[in-house]
Amino acid sequence: MKHFQDRVAVVTGGASGIGRAMVRAFLGEGMKVVASDVEEAALQRLTDEVGAAATGLSTVVTDVSRADAVEALADEVFARHGACHLLCNNAGVSVGSTNVWETTVNDWKWVHGVNVMGVVHGIQSFVPRMLASGEEGLVLNTSSGDGGISPLAGQSVYASSKAAVSCLTECLGAQLAAEPGSRVRAAIFYPSGGMLDTGLWTTWRNRPAELAREREYPPGAQPTFEEFQKGAKEAGFDLPVQDLDELARHLLAGIRSGEFVIMIGRDMMMEQQLTERARKLAAGECPIGAGMMG
Repeated sequence: MKHFQDRVAVVTGGASGIGRAMVRAFLGEGMKVVASDVEEAALQRLTDEVGAAATGLSTVVTDVSRADAVEALADEVFARHGACHLLCNNAGVSVGSTNVWETTVNDWKWVHGVNVMGVVHGIQSFVPRMLASGEEGLVLNTSSGDGGISPLAGQSVYASSKAAVSCLTECLGAQLAAEPGSRVRAAIFYPSGGMLDTGLWTTWRNRPAELAREREYPPGAQPTFEEFQKGAKEAGFDLPVQDLDELARHLLAGIRSGEFVIMIGRDMMMEQQLTERARKLAAGECPIGAGMMG
């Protein structure tokens, strides 16, 4: 997809963080953007923030873990615009860093319900309509290096969800390429470039009561972004922070050039990490180091 003017983009998790940066970047290219999010107040703040550009923006409150909610989102997008050219399955949540035996059933239900089933629901509700339109389109799924490339041991719930997103996107990409007459393709987005100051650090704020954690976290399992940075500095690490608008511009460039994997530093980071991972697996070793808790 090389041209964006007047095309329609849908961004789930679009009210804050990486999703908000996507929305701003797409509006800047003259796209019509539908931002969906579970937080209604955050969507209103987004509308207020973009100001004059908001004429190209519409918002829909959506819980992507619910198939009926995503189907309603697709209904609204196609009723309003008659098309979807760029579907960004970006909504994501996370839980605290713990041992697998210290996670709870609701941890898995909530994270995988949003991170994995949210992507599945987006594909199932939008892709048939995108294919039927005969127009060029792209399904962009947000994964993470934590899981999609090299998981952190302490993030078993989140990392496994993102590994699933990467795997299903590879399958989707192959299927769309093999579909007769299809002009719809798929891509994986790995947010990267440094530490990311997003709402992912405080996703507990949107955790539904029926999926509340069954017991308290161990101490220090759920730090804020600021607390994590402070701890890293005290340990002697000065971690760079990636500007989210710059990240969104990199994403636009990747979409334009038709990349399947879009990631800052992809050529070096992925080769190094995946080569080492493959080496350890081929040697019969666990590829995750004992200290990689995250």
